Amino acid sequence: MAMCDELGPKGDSEGYLQSYIEEYGGTSLCNVRKTDTGCSDKQKAFIEKWLPKPEAEIKKQLDRVKGMVEKDGNSMKPDALAWAKQRLNIFKQLAQPKTEL
Repeated sequence: MAMCDELGPKGDSEGYLQSYIEEYGGTSLCNVRKTDTGCSDKQKAFIEKWLPKPEAEIKKQLDRVKGMVEKDGNSMKPDALAWAKQRLNIFKQLAQPKTEL
């Protein structure tokens, strides 16, 4: 059986396989600089909200969410923990200096 069949229904519009990989791999396909691929609508809205915020505010939220995931992660519901990890990844990317090619 193919892994994509095992980990979710064919034509899965909810991105079950992507969610599985992101959750258990501790990674994300969402890039704050290229939200057209790999980002859910929820992530896109979150990025749009935080992209114009000052760096100090982003770093403050990064520390807050990081502490929440590390301290309270075991007591959080799986969906809430997954969203917290996604936000953490977004904040990490937003906190990085913007580079131009």
